[in-house]
Amino acid sequence: NGWQTLQLRWQLLLRCAFSLFARHRFPLAFPRPFLSHPLFLNVFNHSSRKKVSSCCLKNPLPIVPPASSQEGGFSDEDNDETEEEYGISPLDLEFMEEEARVAVREYSRSISRELSIEDEIYTEKEVGTKKKSRRSSDGHIPDHLLPRVAIVGRPNVGKSALFNRLVGGNKAIVVDEPGVTRDRLYGRSFWGEYQFMVVDTGGVMTVSKSQADVMEELAITTTIGMDGIPLASREAAAARMPSMIEKQAIAAVEEAAVIIFLVDGQAGLIAADVEIADWLRKNYSNKNIILAVNKCESPRKGLLQASEFWSLGFSPLAISAVSGSGTGELLDLICSGLKTNEAFEISEEEKEDYIPSIAIVGRPNVGKSSILNALVGEDRTIVSPISGTTRDAIDTEFAGEDGQKYSLIDTAGIRRRAAVSSSGSTTEALSVNRAFCAIRRSDVVALVIEALACVTEQSDCSVAMPKDYRIAERIEREGKGCIIVVNKWDTVPDKNQQTTTYYDQDVREKLRELDWAPIVYSTATSGHSVDKIVGAASMVERERSRRLGTSILNQVVQEALAFKPPPRTRGGKRGRVYYCTQAAIRPPTFVFFVNDPKLFPETYRRYMEKQLRLDVGFPGTPIRLLWRSRRKVDKR
Repeated sequence: NGWQTLQLRWQLLLRCAFSLFARHRFPLAFPRPFLSHPLFLNVFNHSSRKKVSSCCLKNPLPIVPPASSQEGGFSDEDNDETEEEYGISPLDLEFMEEEARVAVREYSRSISRELSIEDEIYTEKEVGTKKKSRRSSDGHIPDHLLPRVAIVGRPNVGKSALFNRLVGGNKAIVVDEPGVTRDRLYGRSFWGEYQFMVVDTGGVMTVSKSQADVMEELAITTTIGMDGIPLASREAAAARMPSMIEKQAIAAVEEAAVIIFLVDGQAGLIAADVEIADWLRKNYSNKNIILAVNKCESPRKGLLQASEFWSLGFSPLAISAVSGSGTGELLDLICSGLKTNEAFEISEEEKEDYIPSIAIVGRPNVGKSSILNALVGEDRTIVSPISGTTRDAIDTEFAGEDGQKYSLIDTAGIRRRAAVSSSGSTTEALSVNRAFCAIRRSDVVALVIEALACVTEQSDCSVAMPKDYRIAERIEREGKGCIIVVNKWDTVPDKNQQTTTYYDQDVREKLRELDWAPIVYSTATSGHSVDKIVGAASMVERERSRRLGTSILNQVVQEALAFKPPPRTRGGKRGRVYYCTQAAIRPPTFVFFVNDPKLFPETYRRYMEKQLRLDVGFPGTPIRLLWRSRRKVDKR
């Protein structure tokens, strides 16, 4: 009939078009909806696939089964078929797969080394200290099953320094000024057959001092970082800060099996130490309390300095958190009241259970700590309108509604480094460094922005705030999954159905580095849509861990090359793709084996990345494309 005649004519026309395309190598500007038509795909697949691929491929891309189906290797028949049909032997394929894995490892190490050098240079420049190596321990036992050891005491006695000594590394911020630590900070430690969690706390000091004296000693200001907030609200927020710090310390003592009561041997015995000792003896006499006298660097003077604290009713132990003297005896006393870890029997499934980490980052005072508290359902971190309330990177375990466990990391607000340097605050410089380290050790990053505040730009920002896309650029370079959280959504007036669309466009335009990241709108104070953050993070983590089959990948690449071949150089050379494989996950990394990587400009590489996202997805995660020249393997 007439319809069949029309179909045959269209097929003949398309075959002629592809023949011209294969001979003269000029792109055909077919619209994408037309390309997906079944008639077009039928003609493309059966009549001219080899002709199309011959213009931009020296050999057509091999259709190889996924890695999961290749456990038994290739048979002799598969070897002959692969070599006869595609011109690439299984030996060449195996060599290219191994070379792709090596390329991914080299690229990952170079990126990690580059970012580490940048952070070390910045930290050494601002603080004057180098990063210490961290001890490794057997971490197969979950953190929530380990006993807790809390470190308490008045401010500036060296609690954070002792915490770093016990857990290894520089996890806690140590600065010679009081009130640096505010939230509970957890770290895993081990001594022989024992493993336990050490908890660093803020200073307890309001027992014998007035509110004004406490605020003055802790250097709590009512001006810095509180622009736009009424004076009465500033004073009220600053007045609540010491009580919130002590509330976090009390929560750490309540859950601890061993309490380390730390005092300052150089300053001697003061009234605050006596009242803290009375408070511990009255309320926690059933727990193992160890009195440690810190800052006793001299072995001769250490005993004299510690003897002054016998009046507190505990046996003092002279230690030095800086030099490490006396910490061995301290660990022996800690472990004497703990059970060995032999009683913990973890199944193989639990050992292999992967717990993704979600880092909550953003500019100061955008609601990061409020989001963490809303997710865990308790006041895990201190929430205050004072900018820079959070100092350390706070890790918290959290289980979703489906039972999946996550590790939530609350971080300090990130300002641009020029503003931090001009302020001269060592504490803030270390806090920003901890935030970047949290991004590095996380799997998914929740970038929090405020609904009423536009995405700031460093060029026109007059309040010394960082560029949000600078943080976005760091996330992309680290290869981490990302979700954009627009917090304080309830403060947007007169919302309608178009408000979200307009805001999506504004965020996508100003955060072009994260155009692949999903956007979640939430209000942390009321808990509205906060659960969607975990759902989006779970989806992003699944996409980061997804491995694409080699056959599907090569089909997508072949269609992308057919739709838009690589451009020619002035000398008439054109880039050719021999093979493509996914060599890694987290993030998904694809290696293209080509005749010359220089023949593929940056614009064409972005086009290939865009086509991969359009055809196979990977929302919420960056994808890396590595281009390598193909080297022939010596079959001998």
